[in-house]
Amino acid sequence: MSLDELETFVTIARVGGFGRAAQVLHRSQPAISRRIDMLEAELRTPLFERVRGGMLLTEAGRELLPYAERALAAVKDGTEAVRNVARGDNGTVSLVLVGTLASTPLAQKLRSFRASHPGIRLLLRTARSAEVSEIVRSGEATIGLRYFADLDAGLACEQVGEETLVVVCAADHSLAGRRLRDARKLTRERWVAFAPQRERRETFATVVDERMRAAGLGAVETVYIDSLTAQKRFVEAGFGLALVVESAIDEERRRGAVGVIDVPALKGKFPVVLVRRRDGYLSGAARALCRNLGARLGGAR
Repeated sequence: MSLDELETFVTIARVGGFGRAAQVLHRSQPAISRRIDMLEAELRTPLFERVRGGMLLTEAGRELLPYAERALAAVKDGTEAVRNVARGDNGTVSLVLVGTLASTPLAQKLRSFRASHPGIRLLLRTARSAEVSEIVRSGEATIGLRYFADLDAGLACEQVGEETLVVVCAADHSLAGRRLRDARKLTRERWVAFAPQRERRETFATVVDERMRAAGLGAVETVYIDSLTAQKRFVEAGFGLALVVESAIDEERRRGAVGVIDVPALKGKFPVVLVRRRDGYLSGAARALCRNLGARLGGAR
């Protein structure tokens, strides 16, 4: 099987259709179909089944996908390793991180890194925790930052930080600045939150949802908002309460826009974990970024 065939297969699996894959790869749809026909002929089994609105992986396709992703990532690593010989610590580093981390001191770290390493181009994108692992595993990003470690043996995880959960409210809320030992007294309050992902229990949203339920707040009125910034603006306006990481509201607290309610039952720690491919290549630029983020990189290549 060729790299072209594997790249086509992986792209179709990601975007869900031959037509969309053709657009992503800048090839004709017949060319895409031909590559998959050749791959399926070599493997003597279908890799996709057509359903309404797109394509789904067969059982054989699901088995092949992680191997295909690793093969493509290895080629990318090899190319990067060769290029790195010539450019030293210069070059490009791709980092994928959970969106809520963008409002923490991490942003200042990244700013300092760019200032101290002008020869390094830093590419950033955001995703949910489980998606961070997927993107690093596939080789689309060299380094990931997510909440909680990933149990995948193919990924190396190292805790580089920790975030504390707090209940945030409007600055003029009657409970702002007060301690509330019984969280159930907040059952009549409206809340704003990310929608929990039941199939991915390690996500920020799902862990917050589980903590709310454990504190007796599973039946509260909740409005799901998919942006941390929007959540904070709604809280500022008195629309509801939110359970967020404390460092994400530093700016709002400094300008007196929000307050915090001390609720021991809802407090919790979120480990921030750096994720990389265990057998992946780390360029000098990538190593510099990892060190900047607090990683020790024991045994990394």
